[in-house]
Amino acid sequence: MINTKRQAIYTAFIIIGAGLLIFDLIDTDDNVFIKIGGLVILMVGLYNSTKQWARDNPKDNEESSEDEQ
Repeated sequence: MINTKRQAIYTAFIIIGAGLLIFDLIDTDDNVFIKIGGLVILMVGLYNSTKQWARDNPKDNEESSEDEQ
C-alpha cells in the first residue's frame, strides 16, 4: 500500500534541498553550510523516497529467475 503522507514529506525534503542548492548558486556570498545542508536534505529525501518506492513495488524473485533461464 502506498503511503502518500510519507511520500509527500520526502518530496518536500527533495524540493527544500534543491531550493537551498539553487539559492546558493544565485547568492553572491558563498556559504558552505547552505551547500552542505541543501545537499544533505536532498540526499535524505531521495534515499527515503527510493526506499519507499522499492517497498511499494516489490520484485518477485521467482519470476525473475525463470526469465533468466
